[in-house]
Amino acid sequence: MRRVGRREGIVCGILGIWGRSEVAADLMLGLTTLQHRGQDAAGALTFDGAFHVKIGRGLVSRVFEDRHLERLRGTWGLGHVRYATMGSTDVEDAQPVHVNYPYGLAMVHNGNVVNFAELRERLYTEHHRLVDTSNDVALILYAFAAELERRDLRSLTVDDLFSCVDATQRAIHGAYAVICLIAGRGLLAFSDPHGIRPLALGVRETPAGPEYALASETTCLDYLGFRLEGDVSAGEAVFIDAGGAVHRHRGLRQKPAFCVFEYIYFAREDSVLRGRVVAAERERMGRALADAVRRAGLRPDVVIDVPASGFLFAASLAEALGVPFRRGLAKNHHIGRSFILPTDEERQRMVRLKLNPIRGILEGRRVAVVDDSIVRGTTSRRLVELLRSAGAKEVYVVSAAPPVVSPCVYGIDMSTTGEIIAANRTVDDVCRMIGADAVVYQELSILRALYGDLPCCDACFSGEYPTGVDRDALEGIRREKEDAGR
Repeated sequence: MRRVGRREGIVCGILGIWGRSEVAADLMLGLTTLQHRGQDAAGALTFDGAFHVKIGRGLVSRVFEDRHLERLRGTWGLGHVRYATMGSTDVEDAQPVHVNYPYGLAMVHNGNVVNFAELRERLYTEHHRLVDTSNDVALILYAFAAELERRDLRSLTVDDLFSCVDATQRAIHGAYAVICLIAGRGLLAFSDPHGIRPLALGVRETPAGPEYALASETTCLDYLGFRLEGDVSAGEAVFIDAGGAVHRHRGLRQKPAFCVFEYIYFAREDSVLRGRVVAAERERMGRALADAVRRAGLRPDVVIDVPASGFLFAASLAEALGVPFRRGLAKNHHIGRSFILPTDEERQRMVRLKLNPIRGILEGRRVAVVDDSIVRGTTSRRLVELLRSAGAKEVYVVSAAPPVVSPCVYGIDMSTTGEIIAANRTVDDVCRMIGADAVVYQELSILRALYGDLPCCDACFSGEYPTGVDRDALEGIRREKEDAGR
């Protein structure tokens, strides 16, 4: 039996398609549009009376070949791209995961289960299910399967399915968006009671009738030609049955708390999350930064971005300040996202490989460099060094996000206080540690004002967890993170 002390918590990209023709090609295309959400592993599963699965480490283009499309037969399917924030990076922990009973269930998820150890013990003692994996989605799958087994499988109704979802939501604490393929029955999706993670539903008309897709971001639906029908909201469940009828259920709903970091960093700028275009949100945040820069008494000669996530923040900040915006850092577009690498050493090396300063724009100038956030400080410190080496007179680091002061327990890779540069430190401390002439953060009160009509989770900035995480849980996550690094 494999060791299960380490755990797999993730912010990833998920996709489910209920089609009337073969879906493998659409799964591959859809996963490439979600690649920014995870580059550690990819996987797909289809159903044509049996499950067909292909998973592997690395990018979608590396995992799947033409021969896999021929093998992934079926009109229903699931896809997943992963980055691991906790636990194993073994290929056996990649998704989708599946079991053959009851019915045959396959599942993908995006998020993190907070009460993993407690629920794993309950599944063993009450349902005699031994969870010998570090993957959260297996825990959700087994918990849902255990609820199904309580029902009469010969006469299972849609209401029965939704009652199983309700019970699963009550058992599992944390952030999750889930898509489950039930062999021969249909495609089921549900969200945690706070709706922390995104999931959107789309429809595509075909001569044979409508087809449906569920995806982490609407960008995926756009590329595949699906029209957005709306979000899977906090606590909601959606079931597309074998005949193509769509059933929706309110489920276990608590105060909504959508992850605001999706707008700041994770989502693509062309996605629409909770009815808001991500690009427009980043422009609003950039304009809001102008007052903070003025209050700091800074007068930059030029504003530049950390490509590519800092672009819209920087451009709108420059416009609000009346200062020229320039591209001061050239980016190697064949390098992945440095934030989601597992070690500081790898992140520092990635920053140097990914970005190169443009001396003619920077030399002799006071430069405000805008990034989406400052988490560990590794990237910011290396950026300051790069800009000074290119002759910048002064370097001001501007963060579109408030100071990150608390661990995220819902899947984003900022799991321990010791990794967070602003935890228990002042802005002046952070400035000295990264070697900048000034550091300017978005104010939390301003960010909250921008989302006054959309309740968001900002626990990483405020320490206020919507699921009520206590110190013992945080300590347990810290230990798990340390175990994963050994």
